Amino acid sequence: MIISRFDTAELHSAFGIDMSSIEGLGFGAGWARVTPGGRSDPHQHDETEMFLVVSGEGEVVVDGARHPVGPGLAMLFDPFETHVIENTGSSELVFFDLYWRDPARAARAAAGRSDRRRFGERPIFVFSTPPTPNGDLHLGHLSGPYLGADVFVRFQRMNGAQAWHLTGSDDHQSYVVDLARREGRTPAETAAYYSAEIAETLRLMDIEPDQYTVTGANPTYREGLRAYFSRLVASGSVAPQQGTALRDATTADYLYEVDVSGGCPGCGATTGGNICEGCGEPNSCVDLTEPRSARSSATPQADTIVRYSLPLHEFAPELAAHHRLGRVPARLRELAGRLFARPRLDVAMTHPAAWGVPPAEPGADGQVIWVWPEMSYGFLHGISALGRRLGRDWRADEPEQDWKIVHFFGYDNSFYHAILYPVLYRLAFPGWQPDIDYHVNEFYLLDGGKFSTSRRHAVWGKEILTPDSVDGVRYFLSRTRPESRRTNFTRESYAATVREELIGTWQRWLNDLGHRIDVRYGGRAPDAGVWTPEHTAFLGRLGVRLAAVSAALGPDEFSLGSATSELHGIVTDTVRFAERESAAATVEGWHDEARTAVALELAAARLLARCVTPVMPRFAGKLGDALGERRPAEWPHTVELVPAGSRVDLVREFFAAPAVVVSEPVAVGSA
Repeated sequence: MIISRFDTAELHSAFGIDMSSIEGLGFGAGWARVTPGGRSDPHQHDETEMFLVVSGEGEVVVDGARHPVGPGLAMLFDPFETHVIENTGSSELVFFDLYWRDPARAARAAAGRSDRRRFGERPIFVFSTPPTPNGDLHLGHLSGPYLGADVFVRFQRMNGAQAWHLTGSDDHQSYVVDLARREGRTPAETAAYYSAEIAETLRLMDIEPDQYTVTGANPTYREGLRAYFSRLVASGSVAPQQGTALRDATTADYLYEVDVSGGCPGCGATTGGNICEGCGEPNSCVDLTEPRSARSSATPQADTIVRYSLPLHEFAPELAAHHRLGRVPARLRELAGRLFARPRLDVAMTHPAAWGVPPAEPGADGQVIWVWPEMSYGFLHGISALGRRLGRDWRADEPEQDWKIVHFFGYDNSFYHAILYPVLYRLAFPGWQPDIDYHVNEFYLLDGGKFSTSRRHAVWGKEILTPDSVDGVRYFLSRTRPESRRTNFTRESYAATVREELIGTWQRWLNDLGHRIDVRYGGRAPDAGVWTPEHTAFLGRLGVRLAAVSAALGPDEFSLGSATSELHGIVTDTVRFAERESAAATVEGWHDEARTAVALELAAARLLARCVTPVMPRFAGKLGDALGERRPAEWPHTVELVPAGSRVDLVREFFAAPAVVVSEPVAVGSA
């Protein structure tokens, strides 16, 4: 017999609260205490866990949903559910904790994780990094956040989720000022021109965001940003602070971002001001080695200046707790660990500039809110603007706990999205615990070198995108997208992939299948007849491919490279199956088996049409039409035969041969 009573002397710190352990039960158990105002660290694990509340009051937050708890309440958490328990009362919250491993239950939970994370129940706001309107978009841009966010939203909608893609133009960047100076225009004119060009390139790519915010022109944006910044100042953590900065020795201009370069203090590589694209670490410009000014050839000089600043190093525990709530790749957690190993990490929140939004507070005359902290408000503003159009009461100044936010961005923006913004949200809205997933991509190279507009080393969206080429471009960029490592684009490999995979394999198979159906079955889908073991094995194989594509496009794994590999696998599996079955296709006495094989090929075509929809929506529509169906709107959960007797018209051109013409870029900046 084992008897255990709650004893404060046996408690120790674990998961952010006080806990004890009881040995000898054959499963995990112990007592737990949450002090008034306290909360556990968000976490998830493979065990099934149960809380039995003994005393006190509070709330449990599970995947963004809040549930009140009190004495006599039992709560069971499935494996991998992210959960937090908070004490909202004035006395201790005490509960008994039980946990055990159930491998079968854990496997089922892992397979169905997207449902458990309530993706189908709450609004999902998917952001692609707002591009800088100092140039149009090239394939390096398109392959990363924009294609990723578009496919993510399409897949979620096919699964019944309320998901929206939001982006816009990041008008107040210093890079806009730099280009405007060189082009002889005002920053506002430059931003407006390239913002429109960017929106058009996205449309050509079949990417049409649900909310596209032009920050410099939106009538409510400016005052909303100032109010948000005032919240940060009211927190007491963002305040005027004297620090060191760089000025041009000849012009006395304040230098930051585009106006200065030098050696990264973190990795030593050549970098611009404020962020290193290589290692992802921020710099304060004054800590650059051998700094060089873009305003003159003179060596920059150090100066003292008062700016609103944030001591980011003070918030390492809060950021770690945030990173336990959602999907945070190890690459981002490693960056955070690197940065918080520094003794201090002070981030300037305002800079001297004429282009941008000045804060309402005194103490920063001639300064504007730095555009990167500004962007954290821009995301909330986008949600509010989208809500107004949809008739939903979403407010930028009152973010809701139930919002699911998903960010797509390049690694060079990781510091801002995944480290700075969560801290700013905590300061502006102390009661909000934003549930954010992060999807980061590396650099996409062109012929082995970084895409560069200044060196005319780029393939622009407008030079390659047409109604006939867009599916091929989306497929190739998805196939080669730089997800966890840098990948490379060449015109030759793009053209070869379209010719050999899409035309030489996909279209060739569909055309051949259509020809056989025309000749043998009068252009109508045959009904399945007698099944052989090879037939059932192939049906099972298609089911495996469906599960793999579903996982690859799901919120946890999300990999366009894996998804397109599986889509190509559906086709190559079917081609091999058709080749094997062709041996007996016209043999007398085996016609029933032969029509089963053709019915299964059509089932593969139907599966392909549905699964390819998020990646290549135009091709999916053509293939659906060829199979006598509407454009696929729902994600398949099983492999289904095409109804017998359906008119089939597969002998057609699905893809056009690529014709990549190299032209002069339409801009001299970069987004």
